[in-house]
Amino acid sequence: MTQKQWTMLVSGKVQGVYYRASTQSVARQLGLGGYARNLPDGRVEVVAEGLVEQLQALRDWCAEGPPAARVSAVHVTEADGSDCGFNDFQTR
Repeated sequence: MTQKQWTMLVSGKVQGVYYRASTQSVARQLGLGGYARNLPDGRVEVVAEGLVEQLQALRDWCAEGPPAARVSAVHVTEADGSDCGFNDFQTR
């Protein structure tokens, strides 16, 4: 099975609503490695590595987010999975 890496830029009301911590919890449940971090422009960047099915499940969750979030868009770019040393999913 081929690993992929997806970078998701999540727009909307996604900072200050536990978006990163919630994403971390979901990504860990899915067995993904990577990280979520706030960007200066108000978006959240999610970089995740795993199987396409796992990544799609995370992307679907990211489109909703935690209860206090209001997601307006999720922009995804895909790359071949690399050995980035992601042993876990972290918040930054």
